[in-house]
Amino acid sequence: MILEKGKVAPDFELNATPDQKIKLNDFKGKNVILAFYPADWSPVCGDQMALYNEMLKYFSKHDAQMIGISVDSTWCHNAFQKDRKLHFPLLVGESKRALFVIDKEGKIAWSYLSPTAVNPGADGILDALESLEQK
Repeated sequence: MILEKGKVAPDFELNATPDQKIKLNDFKGKNVILAFYPADWSPVCGDQMALYNEMLKYFSKHDAQMIGISVDSTWCHNAFQKDRKLHFPLLVGESKRALFVIDKEGKIAWSYLSPTAVNPGADGILDALESLEQK
């Protein structure tokens, strides 16, 4: 089950580091991309996060903050971020491979639940961000 377009995204608070928590509400006034993925070191997840890291300049043109969320610990995330040179936060949570674009008012503008073994790419994200600019 995935939260649907038009619903208010529920706030959450998750660890980004052992000492730092991030809340969704910290990003009010920005578009937010939440990428839920199964695990840091799996081949599909590694490719997916590397793609989003490369896409950051395009996401930022749409005033969007990228955030990854998986079940891995903050220590695992730290090693994965350093190894892959990721420039966005990875938060600790439980998830399937799901994507959300949340608008500046905190409403879900787009969502997609991907099969676990499939990299969903970035086309849907960019389409959703572009449609936000047309409003």
